[in-house]
Amino acid sequence: MLKGKDLILATKPYAKEIRWKSWYYTLSTFFLLIVFLLGTYFIPNIYGKILSSILSATFLARFFMIFHDYQHHAILQKSIIANIIFTIYGFYMLTPSSIWKRSHDHHHNNNAKLYGANIGSFPIMTKQKFMEASESDRRIYLAIRNPLNMIFAYFTMFIYGMCLQSFISSPKRHWDSIVTLILHIGIAILLIIYTGPLTWFLAFFLPFFLSHMLGAYLFYAQHTFPGVVFKSNTEWTYSEAALESSSYLKMNPIMRWATANIGYHHIHHLNSRIPFYRLPEAMKNIPELQNPSVTTFKLSDIISCLRLKLWDPEQNRMIPISELNLSH
Repeated sequence: MLKGKDLILATKPYAKEIRWKSWYYTLSTFFLLIVFLLGTYFIPNIYGKILSSILSATFLARFFMIFHDYQHHAILQKSIIANIIFTIYGFYMLTPSSIWKRSHDHHHNNNAKLYGANIGSFPIMTKQKFMEASESDRRIYLAIRNPLNMIFAYFTMFIYGMCLQSFISSPKRHWDSIVTLILHIGIAILLIIYTGPLTWFLAFFLPFFLSHMLGAYLFYAQHTFPGVVFKSNTEWTYSEAALESSSYLKMNPIMRWATANIGYHHIHHLNSRIPFYRLPEAMKNIPELQNPSVTTFKLSDIISCLRLKLWDPEQNRMIPISELNLSH
């Protein structure tokens, strides 16, 4: 059985993009996104407008996963055109590069560490640390892990977290965060003035709201699921964290396409240079990648993931608040 560095080396043949595929998936997704965004404006039937709006959200999510691959240097490196497209898209999606790339790279390098994993990820507290925390710290921690935070991620995690909070914490370092937010609000105002509230809602608000909600839950379920393992910094290893602390989110073919294979998250964490369209190939050909922890979009699995709040080192598992005795 391959482990550690040997397993990572076994994935290297798949960490080579097929250039024409990268361009095909990028441009076709971008084209269809524009088509459906325009459909929310030009389609005369209200039901057609709503359908077009929902499909726009789907393509926003898919293009974000492709953008995510570009940020990991998995596709289209050294392309000026790709750099322009993805830079503009980062601004559009409220993920300016200064905060998104820094926080996401930190997440990859510290995934599932008990101490140090909070940047770019959902925070993690041990049972003991939660018991010792102040009431306000407990409320903040549980609010971040609350399903409502994911439902309203457009406001809480992107407008506030990615843009406003990052700028307030370091204005010089994250100047692009406030520029992103100003542009975003400006576009919204112009749409309301020149096209009306309905077009703003369907072409702008709803696609953002749905795509950010989906992205927030995907990120949560990929690192908070029954069987996930968290380790102290001294016991932590990169490859074990990838395989034990990143789920395989099993989806139907439509959702796999819509999310650009992000469900193969254990492989992505093992080697983030593998293009999204080669992740299934890597899993098929490397036996050590074929037995990950699995979760799905079934309601029972979603509830199982959302219930988990704290790491219990004694039981070596995540537990819900209901298992915590707060009377002591």
